[in-house]
Parts: sequence; C-alpha cells; structure tokens
Amino acid sequence: MSEHIVDAAGNRHTTAGDEARIVSLVPSITELLFALGLDQQIVGRTGFCVHPRERVRAVPKVGGTKSVRIDAVRALKPTHAIVNIDENERTTVDELRAFVPHIVVTHPLVPEDNRALFALLGAIFDRQQAAQRLTEALNTQLEAAQAHHWPPQRVLYVIWRDPWMTVARDTYISAMLRLVNWHTLPAVDGGAAGAQRYPAFDLSVPWLDGIDRILLSTEPYRFTQSHCDALAQALQAVGKSTGKLTRKHAGKRIELIDGEQVSWYGSRAIEGIGYLRRYASRH
Repeated sequence: MSEHIVDAAGNRHTTAGDEARIVSLVPSITELLFALGLDQQIVGRTGFCVHPRERVRAVPKVGGTKSVRIDAVRALKPTHAIVNIDENERTTVDELRAFVPHIVVTHPLVPEDNRALFALLGAIFDRQQAAQRLTEALNTQLEAAQAHHWPPQRVLYVIWRDPWMTVARDTYISAMLRLVNWHTLPAVDGGAAGAQRYPAFDLSVPWLDGIDRILLSTEPYRFTQSHCDALAQALQAVGKSTGKLTRKHAGKRIELIDGEQVSWYGSRAIEGIGYLRRYASRH
C-alpha cells in the first residue's frame, strides 16, 4: 500500500497511526484535516488557518505561511508537516526537514486535483472513508458545473493593489473560474519564460479593454465595495487621460467575489464550486 502514497513532490509516505502529530502550514489543508476527522492529531497551524473557526482556535499558531517560526514548530514535536509549493517558502521546508520525520508536499492546480489530495491525506492518516465521502461530494459539484451552459466571459481577477496584481491562467483560481466558462486575462501562464503566476499590471494596459468584468477578491487583499467604486473612478480617469473614454472602458462591471470560496482547495472546493455556480448564475 505504501508504494502508492506519493505526494506532489514525489515523496513516498507510509500510513501513520493515531499517534501522528500534524503541523499544517496551509490554511486550506488545515480545514481539510478537520473535515477528515483528524482533530486530535493537529498540533500546529499558521495564523491564516482560520477554518473551521470554532475548532481551530485550540490549535497553537506557528507564524504565517511565509513566516513560519521554526522553533515554535520544533517545540510541538510534529511527526508530519504539510506544506504547499505555492504557499510556503522552500527555505522553510528545508529547515523543517532537519527535525520533522515526514514532510507532505501538496500542489493542487485545478479543482479536479482535490480528488488526489483527498486520497493522499486519507491514505497517510488512515481516513480513507472520509476521503471517499469528500470525493463523492466534489464529483457532484463538478458534474453540476459541467452540466450547465455558461456564457463565456473574460474576467480580471484582482488579488492586490499598490501594485495591482492578478492571476495567471495556470493558477488554481483561474482553473476554478473556468468551471463557469470565465477566462482570466491577461492570457499568460505563470510557468512560461519570464512570466509570473501572480503578475502586476497597471490600469492603462491594452488588454484591459477586452475585459467583460472585474472581480475584486476579498483575499489576500481585503477588497470592499469602496474599492470597487474607487476603481471605477480610476478607470474613468485613465480613459480620459488616454483619450479612450468609451462606454466599454469606463463602464466596466466591477464586483466583489469571496476569495476563500474561489482560491481555497481541499474540502472548501466542494462549497466553493457551489458558491461559484450561484455567483455566475446571479451575475
């Protein structure tokens, strides 16, 4: 059985017993571990691991996803640390390897990858039945999204300001949006030469004219309705200054979207796909 338990980095794992002590450095994974019924084995988390709210409060914090306090992790004597390729620093993981027996690496890139994620953690921590239930719920949501005809939309998904930042097409967020036939611009992949997975942009870029709607995410930057209003005014100002003040340029649809529902993978993907289906239907 153990030869089939392989994580996203190709590391092989064996099944852990009830004595496993898990530190999760990934908010989505922490929520998933609780969904798998591993409450008693979770001994550490980041400050960004905030779900499930009532149950996670009892778990000690060990810093942030990119600012892990190594000594705090060491004091918890973990047998397993769960990390993510995008969310955690390689140097942090290298330091953890010195004293954590098992480093589990995750890297879901599309919603369908959650099936493998459920299976991986279910196998390592002997929660196969719980993992299967999550897989079935995920499949139901994926099938519902695929069964609906979604009109194509070109969207700008904004994650940060000062500078403005968005997502490349090979990110999990972009893949989630494609479930409802929403395609992110700019049309770049972060893995391409010279490209970034979360590129910065300014409001005068030519491809902005081709956007059907702009989505301001509630995380990692906490965008609010006031930011939507301010961005609309900023776009209008740019249009006037460049002589491109057309209805399409100045009157773009700008709205908030729940970043947790779109960007969190693991068990949240089940709820997130349902949220995205409802959001696309209303908007």
